[in-house]
Amino acid sequence: MKNMTKLMMAGTLAVGALAAGCQTTPNVNPPAAVTQPLTTTALQAYNWQLVDAKLTNGQKITQLFYDPAKPLTLKFFEDNGSQRVSFMNTCNNIGAEYNIVNGDVVLNNVMSTMKQCPEPEASFDTATVATIQGKYSLGQNANNTPILTIKNDNQVAHFKGVAK
Repeated sequence: MKNMTKLMMAGTLAVGALAAGCQTTPNVNPPAAVTQPLTTTALQAYNWQLVDAKLTNGQKITQLFYDPAKPLTLKFFEDNGSQRVSFMNTCNNIGAEYNIVNGDVVLNNVMSTMKQCPEPEASFDTATVATIQGKYSLGQNANNTPILTIKNDNQVAHFKGVAK
């Protein structure tokens, strides 16, 4: 009987140890992107290269990705005391004056040259103007890469910070 008790105790301990090793861990959501204050210094520290743009239904905005070698890039800078942004790799020269008002980027007088661009460049320019209008937010992804997000009622676009 002693041997049977020892055997049962050993079996119970083994099952307990096995169960403890197989415990599930609680579902931990990945950390959200870290948001940062939107300042002219932060915007001007990088060139912002488009990495993703989707309509609110999740469909990729293909017009913005017709030439992977020339992604839409936002360049924020100061020019004679004015804050300006240029939209690079477009067929027409597109740019605007901007201000930060209550933590939001406000574009003033988006201007463009009026060249007649062939397709797909013409569609790229049109999609660019639609993409740059919206609420801007600044953060970092899990790899600490700066990310600029522009969101409006129709779409959301993500730009990564590229060292100047």
